[in-house]
Amino acid sequence: MRLFRCDNCGNAIYFENRSCLNCGMRLGFVSDEICLHPVRPDSTQSDLWRRIDQQQFIYRFCGNAVWDVCNWLVRAEGGEKYCVACRYNGLVPNPKTSDGLRRWRAISDAQRHLFYSFLRLDLPRQSRLEDPQGGLRFDLKEDEILPDGSCNPVMIGHDEGHIVIRAAEADDPTREQQRAMMNEPYRTLLGHFRHETGHFIWNRMVRDAGKIDGFRAIFGDESVDYGQALERHYREGPPRGWGSNYISFYATSHPWEDFAECFAHVLHIIDSLETAHMFGIALAPVSPDLATSHANFDPYSVLDFERIAEVWVPLSVALNSIHHSMGERDLYPFILTPAIKQKMGYVHGLLTRQV
Repeated sequence: MRLFRCDNCGNAIYFENRSCLNCGMRLGFVSDEICLHPVRPDSTQSDLWRRIDQQQFIYRFCGNAVWDVCNWLVRAEGGEKYCVACRYNGLVPNPKTSDGLRRWRAISDAQRHLFYSFLRLDLPRQSRLEDPQGGLRFDLKEDEILPDGSCNPVMIGHDEGHIVIRAAEADDPTREQQRAMMNEPYRTLLGHFRHETGHFIWNRMVRDAGKIDGFRAIFGDESVDYGQALERHYREGPPRGWGSNYISFYATSHPWEDFAECFAHVLHIIDSLETAHMFGIALAPVSPDLATSHANFDPYSVLDFERIAEVWVPLSVALNSIHHSMGERDLYPFILTPAIKQKMGYVHGLLTRQV
């Protein structure tokens, strides 16, 4: 994730900021430039805004800004009500309740982080309006409370571009309970978004692009029955020694899930390395096996995934050690074996148009 500079005062501003903490200017994210800018009201109309660094374009804030859910901008002349992240939403939590609004804000934060990566990599993002059968749509659904007071939890999932996110997982206790029940080392809203959109990317950049053979050579035959594969996975568990070939327990269930997990981790790693790069983080460890080049490059522009992995592995070890010093779990509790790096390299090559 990039760091930004306020065009008004030069102070550092961050992706999540709504206003500059130094000069107080309101901030809006311009998706065309993938950049955060201070804005001031336009003199002609109360809901119009102009960037202070140029007067060429007039903007409106995303329609969800009224709930303080989003601070992205849309061009006033374009007629769009919602920004390039929010316009894919169908169902959303009820913002007129405190729980609904709190959950929606947390989910929206993760969703905008996802679309930052989509914009940086220029990934396919057709909407349901553009493609009614396979375009993206997010339903951020609340659990159903049954007449007897019990809860029918929403199932997170993907179906031909239609992605369902369980709103209750914006609550830390609910998400942690689910993580423990599933015996997962990691579970976040952003992880859900990245994983589920990985299925959409597979549809667009593998299946629809006619690249099945190359995919199968790395991940295996995805034509095996998905339902039966999941049933077997939950009944029998993963194969012995699965950690050598799969990034996660769930990735062992089916080649589709293996791809989606690798896609999510490629975005995790690239975005984290960009943050490290922006902060100038470098390692000079005593142990030579942890030596690494500085994270002094933009990982979104690197075409060689091996170079990315060479920096990420020792950095993640350092971050995990810092977490241990605070009594916390590993920040990145995963091991990149040669087989896993090969899979991630394929996904990275696909996203960078090398495959």
